[in-house]
Amino acid sequence: MKKVLVGLSGGVDSAIAAYLLKQQGYDVTCAFMRNWDSLTNDDINGNPDLANPVCSQEVDWADAESVAKRLNLPLLRVDFIQEYWNDVFTTFLKEYEKGRTPNPDILCNRYIKFDSFFDFANSHGFDTVATGHYAKMGTDTFSSKSAILKADDRNKDQSYFLCQVKRPRLDHILFPLGTIDKPEVRRIAEELNLSIAHKKDSTGICFIGERRFREFLSNYLPMKPGKIISVVDGSVLGEHQGVLYYTIGQRKGLDIGGTGPYFCVGKDIYKNELYVTDSDHPEWLISDACRVEQVNVLADFPDELDCMAKFRYRQPDCPVHLSRTSDSTVTLTYPQGIRSVTPGQEAVFYLGDEMLGGGVIETVEQNGMDLMQKIREKA
Repeated sequence: MKKVLVGLSGGVDSAIAAYLLKQQGYDVTCAFMRNWDSLTNDDINGNPDLANPVCSQEVDWADAESVAKRLNLPLLRVDFIQEYWNDVFTTFLKEYEKGRTPNPDILCNRYIKFDSFFDFANSHGFDTVATGHYAKMGTDTFSSKSAILKADDRNKDQSYFLCQVKRPRLDHILFPLGTIDKPEVRRIAEELNLSIAHKKDSTGICFIGERRFREFLSNYLPMKPGKIISVVDGSVLGEHQGVLYYTIGQRKGLDIGGTGPYFCVGKDIYKNELYVTDSDHPEWLISDACRVEQVNVLADFPDELDCMAKFRYRQPDCPVHLSRTSDSTVTLTYPQGIRSVTPGQEAVFYLGDEMLGGGVIETVEQNGMDLMQKIREKA
């Protein structure tokens, strides 16, 4: 009987993942990961509950305890606070300091759930780990190796967030929710009379929780107001709260009056200037190629390939041509043009349901020119 360690978060997805594995005959143990200490990490501004800044995490622990007891499964509590700070949060802040917008969920999966947690499981005699992600394991189209596939529930598919998981670990990972949808997960939780059957899905920062994001970042990256400049005519339209807090394509939160709407198209961290365009000039948001670095290869795909890509989690798949320029760098071209492809975010590529890999968007181009440089020069 295979021994499985399930990451139990206190939410309904991981609870049902643990239940399904037990029903399938696995020897299941659960583990709750504590990865953030609000007091130690000076997490003050932006916290919805200043009177009790660690409350939500302890609520999750209590919910995990309740689920484990109800399912009659052993529960461990493991601490990766230092690893989270060193590998996830420090990387997160460094990217923001460069004016980029990294994805904390991807970093968390890479360094914590399928690295620190995986190593913990391995060192304690477990054969595999499992989580409540909506994704599936399958076989690589180009070989007989293990591969990550999209979940059957396309509305909840989370394969995008798994693009940086190390390939050798795929043989020791289970995603029990890959073939069922969210309503079914809640139905099973109701049948089991779990206290978390209707618990709201977490939408906050991975392992940190709900925060007012701009205020939260100000704990670590001080606000520095500056000019908001139109890339269309060079006029000053208002004042931003700090260029590090904005992302390409952002519309809400720019606090610009007038006709609008306006969209963030670029920024200069040295001049402390934020560049925007209006709805009559969307071309400043559109690129036709990008260079992707730090690529984590998850399939044996050829150096030239027509496939699909996502540049944001909720974005529909976009047709692209992939050209591999090195082991860890690819160029994606898309002559049809795609809006708001953003340096620092993750490009993830697929062939059908199979995830081929993903990496960090380093530069974006428009007609052979670096679009961000073009915007800075125009403004």
